[in-house]
Amino acid sequence: MIRRPLAAAALALCGVGAVACGGAEVSGTGDSAPAASPRLGRPAATQEQADASGATAPTTRTASSETEALPLTGKTVVIDPGHNGGNFRHTKEINRLVDISNQKKACDTTGTSTNDGYTEAAFTWDVSNKLAKLLKAQGAKVRLTRTSSTPWGPCINERAAVGNKAHADAAISIHGDGAAGNLRGFHIIMPKKIGGPVDRVVKDSARLGKDVRDAFHDGTGLPYSTYIGKDALNYRSDLGGLNLSTVPKIFIECGNMRNAKDAARFKDPAFRARMAEALADGLENYLTSAR
Repeated sequence: MIRRPLAAAALALCGVGAVACGGAEVSGTGDSAPAASPRLGRPAATQEQADASGATAPTTRTASSETEALPLTGKTVVIDPGHNGGNFRHTKEINRLVDISNQKKACDTTGTSTNDGYTEAAFTWDVSNKLAKLLKAQGAKVRLTRTSSTPWGPCINERAAVGNKAHADAAISIHGDGAAGNLRGFHIIMPKKIGGPVDRVVKDSARLGKDVRDAFHDGTGLPYSTYIGKDALNYRSDLGGLNLSTVPKIFIECGNMRNAKDAARFKDPAFRARMAEALADGLENYLTSAR
């Protein structure tokens, strides 16, 4: 498990409504903090040692200067901040249909928001960037599916392609749901076999989903979804970001943005940092456990 103080800064998560989760995925590299400096061994120590005549002479004991390996060194993680704050200005572009293997769906959607206007796109962007920094500090190579200058989208098929091209060890799409206000809780979405690209990673994606589910629940205290899935686990075959993935991948709906209790958590910068911490722990658990 990652051991570090909670970040005080806000985190951004991307949201997906109960029916908006077909969202697009973007290509690009998000800004992230550099990996933590490795801890080096202490310099060689000098001690007095006796020679054959009994006299002592200073000798140098070679000390290890090996770099201590970080837990995620050599691992690649792709983070997809759901939706895009500029999508509403590009309705023609995001409504274009794209092939997701078993059907065609809109390139992307605008996502949802809290009742007082805090958008899913802002939430997912904040959490995704904080998560990226935490993973990089543990040695992982991290890519985001879009950058701060991506005007809209990218489309869901392009988002999946980012993880595929990176040969990611794990990919995660961050969202917030937009269900009825009396419903609350988080849930994980995992792929089903569809006779398509995702089939060979369905099993690993399920394991990734359970590791992230457990860490997110333990780290945030948020309840399992009261309205979808079983024990916060839901399997779908209609999401382009999952259907087209050839690497283990999941979506997380971090809660229901239309529910007052969940919305209060989404809008709290300290709690968004806590969410990112929990997601980082779940990803690390998956990436470092025996397969």
